[in-house]
Amino acid sequence: MQMQLIYAIGILTFAIGALGVLVRKNAIVMFICIELMLNGANILLMGISKYKGLVEGQVIVLFIMAIAAAEAAIGMAIITAFYRRRGGVEVDKADLLRW
Repeated sequence: MQMQLIYAIGILTFAIGALGVLVRKNAIVMFICIELMLNGANILLMGISKYKGLVEGQVIVLFIMAIAAAEAAIGMAIITAFYRRRGGVEVDKADLLRW
């Protein structure tokens, strides 16, 4: 596979995630878009690692995926608690530090 295609897919995935974070108001959709941005960065890192012939990039991607899984669990717990308190997950409702 050509490296330009891998780079284009990674950049496009990251850009779609960034656009989703900027445009959407729903916390769950924003959370998914942040995960999409992480996956775009992982694709780019894997592409660079394959191009250079190094294994370190692949190891870093595995660590990023493990951290993203923990982040997803904690993030969804926070969003669930917010939904139970406020009755919705719109970011506009999150204007107070204390509930």
